Amino acid sequence: MINKFLDDIHEALADVFDGATVLIGGFGGAGHPTELIHALIDQGAKELTVVNNNAGNHDTGLAALIKAGRVRKMICSFPKASHSYVFNEMYKEGKIELECVPQGTIAERLHAAGAGIGGFYTKTSYGTDLAKGKETRNIDGVNYVFEKPIHGDFALVLAEKGDRWGNLVYRKAARNFGPVMCMAAKTTIVQVKQKVELGQLDPETIITPGIFVNRIVQVANPAVSS
Repeated sequence: MINKFLDDIHEALADVFDGATVLIGGFGGAGHPTELIHALIDQGAKELTVVNNNAGNHDTGLAALIKAGRVRKMICSFPKASHSYVFNEMYKEGKIELECVPQGTIAERLHAAGAGIGGFYTKTSYGTDLAKGKETRNIDGVNYVFEKPIHGDFALVLAEKGDRWGNLVYRKAARNFGPVMCMAAKTTIVQVKQKVELGQLDPETIITPGIFVNRIVQVANPAVSS
């Protein structure tokens, strides 16, 4: 019987290794799998490359992971988002690397990884520092920059409901990067608020099918996740 639920959140993260690329869902606080991130801090993996929309807020979740010195490099769109003081201090001190990627581009690079696409051309960032060292091409009189996929070793994602096969639905804007990150990672670990029985999710409402999910933990009353 397929049952992807684990009772222990720490067991779900046990194989995250040093130097892994970890995709973390969320748009600011919305959809941020905070409990999974704090369990990752307890787990101890270091030298991580983390992909997220921003670089953490306040001092919980991703910001706490950065503050603990576990992140070697951030790939994100908004490193100077509201209350990102932890990342700002670490970056100024040269303790963390940054690759800044436009928001639409980061989403499509993740999608490309999940879809098995070798890369794509985009107009975004042409002629800027973000395009330095990248292949460019003129197509029908328009200049484009070639962008490569972002593959993850692990994805940490927050969803609203999940069944034991791993089918997921999200809560409104908390959906954001979750679906593409589930597709782009070798191992997807999901935090859900509600565990439902097979058949309780309308197939027409399932956003992420279970084929893209490896492990699920239920956190019915999250302390800090949105």
